[in-house]
Amino acid sequence: MAHRGFSREGLENSMAAFRAAVGIGYRYLETDVHTTSDGVLLLFHDAALDRITDGAGRIAELTAAEVARARIGGLEPVPTFDELVAAFPDARFNLDVKDWNSVRSLAAAIERHALHDRVLIASFSDRRRRAVLRLLSRRTASSAGTAANAAFVALSPLLAVPGVGALARAVVGRVLRDVDALQVPVRYRAVQVVTPGFVRRAHDLGLYVHVWTINEPAEMHRLLDLGVDGIVSDRADLLREVLVSRGAWS
Repeated sequence: MAHRGFSREGLENSMAAFRAAVGIGYRYLETDVHTTSDGVLLLFHDAALDRITDGAGRIAELTAAEVARARIGGLEPVPTFDELVAAFPDARFNLDVKDWNSVRSLAAAIERHALHDRVLIASFSDRRRRAVLRLLSRRTASSAGTAANAAFVALSPLLAVPGVGALARAVVGRVLRDVDALQVPVRYRAVQVVTPGFVRRAHDLGLYVHVWTINEPAEMHRLLDLGVDGIVSDRADLLREVLVSRGAWS
């Protein structure tokens, strides 16, 4: 997955970055959504414009017209979700729901464009992710939030332990009842998250494993050797080279 598109110039989540990723053959685009004060769904990672644009202010407190005056890296406008969908009718989108203000606007956009089979809903907040899912007319793919991922890391080693395995399986099943993928870092603080056992147990439960954000070819190879199903990368060019070298690029 191309993380916020692909831009060596730092133009993350811009149409230029998405065009660059699609231009080298990517079909899976990772992005983030925020919503303006007047209800327009935008592609942007931060809550505020300040870090990567020449504008300032929190998106939730600005109108779409005000945000439209800002330029990512001083060059590119902040795109709307509708622009992304119109530009890439064959792409699939991994959508990180960054704020509660975007729950209804994202669900409405998915319904409006009939994107149910082309999106995966992600969020660090399981409550926010599930709030989007509840508003949809039919199921979309979804990945676990922080709490659900933590529960899997803590409880999945117990699944095969006599006496507690059945209880652990019941708890994990409930926590991950609407989850298709575990999207995780290789390590979280002192915890090594992605291990051979982690990948094996996820696959045993029918879950995909996606790892973020991996920018070194050696680490890409190592994770693919472990059997992970997806890699999210800022270096879409290097990831493409790795997959080509493995005969895994179509």
